[in-house]
Amino acid sequence: MGGLASIGVPGLIIILVIVLIIFGPKKLPEIGGAVGKTFSEFKRSTKGLMDDDDEEDKDKKDKKETVETNKTESL
Repeated sequence: MGGLASIGVPGLIIILVIVLIIFGPKKLPEIGGAVGKTFSEFKRSTKGLMDDDDEEDKDKKDKKETVETNKTESL
């Protein structure tokens, strides 16, 4: 159950130092921008998927209500 959440602040600092050593201070802003764009695109995509699911659920509910209304009217 570890995952990314169990890294903690000291682990993040160590990772940041390693990234700084590997890529250097000049590349760090460029890498940060790329990571930020990637996360925002991912967030936008998942929001779109969630909105699609909500629309499908609403359509199913509307169809179910229509069927139930038709059954009641035919009685």
